[in-house]
Amino acid sequence: MTKEEFILEGKHTKPILADITIKTNGEKKPLVLFVHGYKGFKDWGCWYLAAEKFAEAGMCFLKFNFSHNGGTVEQPIDFPDLEAFGNNNYIKELDDIQTVMDWVTSPDHPYAEEIDTDNITIIGHSRGGGIITVYAAEDARVNKLVSWAGVSDFESRFPKGFKRFVWKLRGVGYVENSRTKQKMPHYYQFYKNFIENRERLNIKRAMQKLTIPVLLVHGDADATVPLWEAENMKKWNPSHATLDVIPNGDHVFGGKHPWDTNELPGDLQNVADLTIAFINKH
Repeated sequence: MTKEEFILEGKHTKPILADITIKTNGEKKPLVLFVHGYKGFKDWGCWYLAAEKFAEAGMCFLKFNFSHNGGTVEQPIDFPDLEAFGNNNYIKELDDIQTVMDWVTSPDHPYAEEIDTDNITIIGHSRGGGIITVYAAEDARVNKLVSWAGVSDFESRFPKGFKRFVWKLRGVGYVENSRTKQKMPHYYQFYKNFIENRERLNIKRAMQKLTIPVLLVHGDADATVPLWEAENMKKWNPSHATLDVIPNGDHVFGGKHPWDTNELPGDLQNVADLTIAFINKH
């Protein structure tokens, strides 16, 4: 098992930290690109164990930090760069995914001989599930889409009415991170950028456009992103989407940060098994 970390040059002044987990044997393998969610990072909890499980199943697993997720190359866990976090937006995230895709599919990539660039699955967790749906509708290199507890709509998550007025007036709003207790900023540019790109960032429109196999995995006890969001995604593209519901599954499928054992939680093990079977089937 090999795990190697890379620093990529992003399009928006901040680097992108990525890592690849793979069992090298000179044979082409399906590529799995994992995209974290809101207040997330590639080394959260037990994502590394999920990466190893996919690698054991004969796949190349690539995960990365968005350039403006609030981490740094020196400190990629948690959020030392809150200024970057506050200046993040969905368009930067789409650009980051494209940077990673361009890099990993390049013939000059260090693992080019081990990666089947005609067999690419993109997995997104939570908000990542929404952004990869938009991305997959734009990039024909993506062959399969998997949304783990993914969101179905961005606009509904913005403040409304007086709260949005105050946000605009102050130029910044804050969200407390319940784990780190940091006051995490969102500059008003986040909303402005969304409105300027509202049609492009419409997850329903993107989902309806997809003609590739889609797997939606969602816990029916998810208190963060309710199950009906996955049901909506399935309804918007019934001919290409499959929905697997995890009984009593929460938003992170039993995971937490930090993770202190060498085994995946049962629900996430189930999610990984379902996903690997889906990739192998299609």
